Amino acid sequence: MAVLKVTFTKTKRDKLAQVLWILNWVSVVTGMILLSLGLFLKVEIQQRRELMSDREVHSVPNMLIAVGLIACGINFLGGKICYDCVDTAKFLRWKLLMLPYIICTFFFTFLLLVGALMCYCMRNELEESLFVGLRDAMRYYKDTDTPGRCFLKRTVDMLQIQFQCCGNDGFQDWFYVQWIGNRYLDMSSAEVTDRLRSNVEGKYLMDSVPFSCCNPSSPRPCIQQQVTNNPAHFNYDYQEEELNLWMRGCRQALLEYYTHIMQSIGLTVLIIWLFELSVLTGVRYLQTAMENVLRQGDPDSESDGWLLENSFAETARYNFNIIKNLGKCYQVDDDPNIDVPSTAQHESDKVPPKQIPVPS
Repeated sequence: MAVLKVTFTKTKRDKLAQVLWILNWVSVVTGMILLSLGLFLKVEIQQRRELMSDREVHSVPNMLIAVGLIACGINFLGGKICYDCVDTAKFLRWKLLMLPYIICTFFFTFLLLVGALMCYCMRNELEESLFVGLRDAMRYYKDTDTPGRCFLKRTVDMLQIQFQCCGNDGFQDWFYVQWIGNRYLDMSSAEVTDRLRSNVEGKYLMDSVPFSCCNPSSPRPCIQQQVTNNPAHFNYDYQEEELNLWMRGCRQALLEYYTHIMQSIGLTVLIIWLFELSVLTGVRYLQTAMENVLRQGDPDSESDGWLLENSFAETARYNFNIIKNLGKCYQVDDDPNIDVPSTAQHESDKVPPKQIPVPS
């Protein structure tokens, strides 16, 4: 029994073909939207690639770019097919191509769904990539004279100012890295040498943060030196002065920023997936209705269209039997009862060479 069978008249078939022609061209536009979203996300990630580790964070934008390009090609071909389906004679040119086209479009819609889910499942990978990337960026913050790292100070400062954040998880992270270069330290000072010797790794650590961690909305001048030393400042308690420094970590700020972008993109891709699925359903109805018209031989007669010619269970069983029979075709028959002629028999079947008589 056919699944979701619908009867189409000649007029309904023509209208269905015309509507699908328009929807396929709309789908070309949605493919361009997917391509644009993928390029936008890729550019956003590339802008802060120095703050991320080399992990697979580009898989989602690459997936969207590929799906967008495929959508433009598939829907352009689908628009041409649906336009020709108005005429039965023109449909004959596409009859053999219709089923492979529908199968390819089905896998394409499946990729769309995968792309939408990837937008929601990328958060953990992105968080780990940001954690490692920001940790390394803070470690190399002081290397303003080292080629390949001289730009990190400006990158981290602009990040903390733009996103109103400080450190990786908080401003305390700066207490555990040396963010002041040795060229700016007075090595003749006893205080400096004592700090360097007191650390196992020979780093100049102190309870201070870069200026970019300062909150300009603070009512008092920014305290970035001796942050945890309350007696060093008048009327100050670093555990209560929340307005003095940015309290949020940059990893959380960037994670929220990219999560918002990916959730918006994921919702858009999910809507496009539903739209593409409806177009695919219409094309399937048009294909089966036109094939039934060809079987009847009358282009003006009514015809039935369906999603599946048989039930889901019968279709699955039929396809499983096809796959099983294909496997049997490649099996080697090892039956011992089969008499295989031996090499000696083959040699005996050979025609002996003609003997030439030797004169006596």
